[in-house]
Amino acid sequence: MHMTHRDGALDLLKWLALLSMVLDHLRYVGFSADWLYVPGRLAFPWFCLAMAANLARDTGARPDRWRYLGWLALFSAVSEIPYRLFIPDPDTLNVMPTLALGLLVARSWRFPTLQSRLVAAAAVVLAALFTDRLMFGFFGVLLPLAMLWVIRRPWYFSLLPGLVCLAGNQWEVLVYSMRLGNGVAMLGFATCLIAPWLGLFLLRHAHGVKPPPMRRWAYALYPGHFLLLLLVRTIAA
Repeated sequence: MHMTHRDGALDLLKWLALLSMVLDHLRYVGFSADWLYVPGRLAFPWFCLAMAANLARDTGARPDRWRYLGWLALFSAVSEIPYRLFIPDPDTLNVMPTLALGLLVARSWRFPTLQSRLVAAAAVVLAALFTDRLMFGFFGVLLPLAMLWVIRRPWYFSLLPGLVCLAGNQWEVLVYSMRLGNGVAMLGFATCLIAPWLGLFLLRHAHGVKPPPMRRWAYALYPGHFLLLLLVRTIAA
């Protein structure tokens, strides 16, 4: 049956992911707030979990099922200039291309047709070839699939996407910093591991909440928040 009602827990997850992303990017406004790196590790896995939840609800009967990919592709291009204006000397593209490739891979698992598998294989090859240019790299592209695989399984399966999330977050740097006694690195390491479990817990137990629905207009919040924070940084300078 086609589900038309809003999932309050899913909307809440999206809003919290957006908040985590904004907190993470506040580190680049000019204030000394390295600790914001820790809540920032929740943003990407929670966006991937939201994508997986949408795919899990999709029966494949909707004629607009590829529209999601179209919006990601559009805002991948729209967001690149604001992203580069705000982030000093970025060495990767903005996060949207990673999510777009991840969607192609996860969709092939949800709808295993020959076409979807060929498209997913191409996405994996692109992710492997351009891993240094993708935010969260090759493992970031695999994270939506890992989230989809565990979304209806017992909570302890969330360790798998936790490890994938950690692999996409420069775990070597985190481990090295942990050895030096860096508390932020320790908390960041732990947050990467438990972020999928926290998100799954929220999806399963927060159905009574009714936050404002996050619809297609929310895509504009990604480039928009870069411009807003850039303005704040300019005023504060």
